[in-house]
Amino acid sequence: MNVLLSIAVLGLLIFFHESGHFLAAVFQKIKVSGFSIGFGPALMKKEINGITYSLRSLPLGGFVSFPDEESDSLVQPNDPDLLKNRPIHQRAIVISAGVIANLLLAWIVLVGQASFVGIPNQPEPGVIIMGIQPDEPAFNSGLVAGDRIMRVNGQELGSGKEGIMNLVNIIQKSSGEELLFERVNEGESETVSIIPIENEGNGRIGAQLQPNLPNEVSKAKNIGEILNSSNSQFYELLSRTVIGYKSLITNFSSTAQQLSGPVKIVEIGAQLSEQGGSGLVLFSALVSINLAVLNSLPLPLLDGGQLVLLILESIRGKPVPEKIQLAFMQSGFVLLVGLSVVLIIRDTTQLSLVQQFVHRQ
Repeated sequence: MNVLLSIAVLGLLIFFHESGHFLAAVFQKIKVSGFSIGFGPALMKKEINGITYSLRSLPLGGFVSFPDEESDSLVQPNDPDLLKNRPIHQRAIVISAGVIANLLLAWIVLVGQASFVGIPNQPEPGVIIMGIQPDEPAFNSGLVAGDRIMRVNGQELGSGKEGIMNLVNIIQKSSGEELLFERVNEGESETVSIIPIENEGNGRIGAQLQPNLPNEVSKAKNIGEILNSSNSQFYELLSRTVIGYKSLITNFSSTAQQLSGPVKIVEIGAQLSEQGGSGLVLFSALVSINLAVLNSLPLPLLDGGQLVLLILESIRGKPVPEKIQLAFMQSGFVLLVGLSVVLIIRDTTQLSLVQQFVHRQ
């Protein structure tokens, strides 16, 4: 059930992203020919008022199609209601609307949780292990997702961001040295020995960390408290996501293994949903913000790549030649599909069920 919930959340977030593009076009009276969730062959398809709505077999995203992108379209090339014939600022609104929709949705989700469920209490002592990378020191030591690290070498870590920073600093300064982690899981405490490996002058253990947030929440006293809490959570999630993508670009060799494909994302969603509604809300907001930041990157097929072409058009005073646009998009398609396949295979082989099956052979 938790896996189905996380899949449903992913589908809903993709739907909102594509709805942003769709509504931005419709409200500006720009002609739209299709609205699809997923890629590949259509599982369901229905045409309403000249727009074909479809649900497709590969749930890795979605798209909104326009008549000027279709070679067999019956519309006139000089039709003023075609996307390509609209002013640059109107096209920019359509391209940016998906990112804006995801950011807005994440903020609304956090505000809704604060309003109807409550405001999360302050973090408790310790740091939670969110995920473990295979064949890294944390994995080899026996640490698992869900472990709560209270002390290292007898030193209290503290709580919240301070606890995470203290743990990160200890690990980075201890390359090749034994560290004794005191972990707590399901009420049982034990000490685990870990020796961080060296990575560009710093130690690392291959674990994803998060604050030890309590399940309990407090009722908000007024609208100001709701907005302050929601804005703070939204800014923290957004800033951490941006920093994560920045690290991926500036230090790809050490952060590439932290990339997660759809299989891993669903698994993380299932783990968070086990914590109840608050975990599912956190998952929804986090993935929605990730979708927004990812689509903002200036890469082919992403919204950021489309905006780059639009900026070049505004500078040149005319569209980028179609051959260059086509090469740009085709290279992006190969890159993104290839990366998706690699991540799906990697994440699937890391699932506990698959690992158990492999070890039985």
